[in-house]
Amino acid sequence: MSSVGCARLSGVADQQPILLIDAPSLYFRAYFGVPESAARTDDGQPVNAVRGFLDMLAQLVRTRRPDRMVCALDHDWRPAWRVELLPSYKAHRVAPAGGEEVPDTLSPQVPVILDVLAAIGITAVGATGYEADDVLGTLSVTQPGPVEVVSGDRDLFQLVDDERRVRLLYIGRGVAKLDDCDDAAVRARYGVPADRYADFAALRGDPSDGLPGVPGVGEKTAARLIDRYGGLPGILAALDEPGSGFAPGLRAKLDGARDYLAVAPKVVRVATDVPLPALPTTLPTAPADPDRLLELAQRWNLAGSCRRLVDALAARP
Repeated sequence: MSSVGCARLSGVADQQPILLIDAPSLYFRAYFGVPESAARTDDGQPVNAVRGFLDMLAQLVRTRRPDRMVCALDHDWRPAWRVELLPSYKAHRVAPAGGEEVPDTLSPQVPVILDVLAAIGITAVGATGYEADDVLGTLSVTQPGPVEVVSGDRDLFQLVDDERRVRLLYIGRGVAKLDDCDDAAVRARYGVPADRYADFAALRGDPSDGLPGVPGVGEKTAARLIDRYGGLPGILAALDEPGSGFAPGLRAKLDGARDYLAVAPKVVRVATDVPLPALPTTLPTAPADPDRLLELAQRWNLAGSCRRLVDALAARP
């Protein structure tokens, strides 16, 4: 990661950001990062995802010092409109009985997370027919900046926008080692500007999302094509020109993937027009419902994590 990419944008360092949290990204990471044996209730129920999630939020509040926060939820993890365009989209993650394949001991923890967030006074929101990514994309263009999107999902690099003061805090190595990314950081990492990341991902493919990509086109080739032709529309237009400079093998691969390339960018591209209600975004300095929070902390053995998050909120300027 370049030092340019990890620096604060000039002129906004003194402004407090809004943190837009990819909640599923964080609680899945927490679930696999905190052993179940280390976080259980008195009757043995695992709360490792809850504890890890709350501790991540506390660390983000301490280090980023936001004045606003929204947690985005997956109300539809595999929207029908994306599947209609590309049937392979996340198909490998569908459980035998339908729905998303989620560990049995994680699913019951998600409502606990939402209960704790509500008791503290942190907004969580999803939208029917959309993924958390789409909620984050919409908030990133509708909320006043600076905006910091927190996620371990590479697709959200496309939201980075220096002009609108939108950054991605990428937690691929964990919250303690997050990469604070502006457009220069995306270019340094992938060789393409942030606003071309969706085209880049479509060309390269992404097995974790069921995107096959163009056979034989990896990251370097995808970046080179975008640099030369400006994006997928330019690449596809150049395919029809005999003198456009494609090696014969590459031309054949791209030509054979035309149908896929016509729909893949629409699948990868994050929606920025999700219909969301007016949302309270201001972070509280004290719990909205302290009695409820105390009840939840005792019931789920979360006293330490709840206290750390409440203390972090209270310590902000």
